[in-house]
Amino acid sequence: MSDTKTSLLSVDARTRKRNAAETRFRLYGLGAIGIGLAMLVLLLVTIFGNGLGAFQQTFVTLKVPLLEAKLDKSGTRDLEKIKKVSTFGYAPLIAQAMQDALAENGIETSLKPKKQAELMSKSAAAELRDFVINDPTQIGKTVEFTFLANSRVDGYLKGRVNRVSIADDKNINAEQLDLVDAMVDAGLIKKRFNLAFITGADASDARPEAAGMGVAMMGSFFMMMVVLALALPIGVAASIYLEEFAPKNWITDVIEVNISNLAAVPSIVFGILGLAVFINYMHLPQSAPLVGGLVLTLMTLPTIIISTRASLKSVPPSIRDAALGVGASKMQSVFHHVLPLAAPGILTGTIIGLAQALGETAPLLLIGMIGFIASNAPDSVASGLLDPNSAMPAQIYEWAKRADPAFYERAWGGIIILLAFLVSMNTIAVILRRRFERRW
Repeated sequence: MSDTKTSLLSVDARTRKRNAAETRFRLYGLGAIGIGLAMLVLLLVTIFGNGLGAFQQTFVTLKVPLLEAKLDKSGTRDLEKIKKVSTFGYAPLIAQAMQDALAENGIETSLKPKKQAELMSKSAAAELRDFVINDPTQIGKTVEFTFLANSRVDGYLKGRVNRVSIADDKNINAEQLDLVDAMVDAGLIKKRFNLAFITGADASDARPEAAGMGVAMMGSFFMMMVVLALALPIGVAASIYLEEFAPKNWITDVIEVNISNLAAVPSIVFGILGLAVFINYMHLPQSAPLVGGLVLTLMTLPTIIISTRASLKSVPPSIRDAALGVGASKMQSVFHHVLPLAAPGILTGTIIGLAQALGETAPLLLIGMIGFIASNAPDSVASGLLDPNSAMPAQIYEWAKRADPAFYERAWGGIIILLAFLVSMNTIAVILRRRFERRW
């Protein structure tokens, strides 16, 4: 029998092994966090690196003579006659303005006027026509305009297009790029912030430089209003009944299991359901934000119900018992005491559900909410709900599959806008929880 005594202060082999295992576990956790943060940084750098260019655009500044002989031959300023002049009638004015600007700045080129004018967006003539129609008194004057440059010129100044890549490009050539360099030196072509990307509508493949996210943002806004108006009251009411009033039997068990299952159903299934029920059966207008909102409501309801029930469960039973003990009815104890205390969690779950719905694409594609439908923002609530429109995630998807690199850049820019909305909504959820949360 050994007389060796082990001190409590000494570290034996088993303790060293246990401490080493704990140290390794901490290192594994720190490593996992480090990898996650690295991936997040890589994601953000990629998104912002590819998308920030969409918020800047190249513009051409010209002084355009609005010749009366071209735009109002009668000289009567009759708006109906002025409207008869198509964009083809305005194109020569822009070409002439380009030649005048080059001559004024001493820029020489062998390009023909038509090739010179190709440096500008194909939306320039329509933009000039809209200006004249809105204010016919400007006819006969020379007015300074800032037109969008075409996507190739914009890409050249952003480094997306170079002289090697345009070898087989029919939209621009090296001589036109020489002219662009000269116009940049003369201050006729500049890059600046592109507000129209945030406020404008989608554009055709022929003028990607004019595409914007604004109308799609309005479509998402009206969809979220539908989701909020339907999902919040229905989801909260269902949660209160199931948690506080429903008898505990096999029927409620089946309902709870199905709610949990619905929360895990792929979103595209809800899109098929919306297509079959709301469009094919109820004959609601296709591509309307109202239909999109109804589909997203179905998808969001399980999330709201689950989060609301969790919030109701977190309220201590003593609150209910105290209310019942002083004579309150079951309904009074729920609505006067339990529900106010659960409100932060309910609001947080609702906002997170809305954020999830805001980023959904698959169900919207199935009901036809794709890009390049609406060219103008809705002028009333009814048109915002019932007129065909797109949504931010669907618009991003539409841009990403188009061939022109300018649309690809806009897809990344759209992701930045969508992320800004999602971060804002989640920030609001955190603030509400911390503002109203009570601890026992």
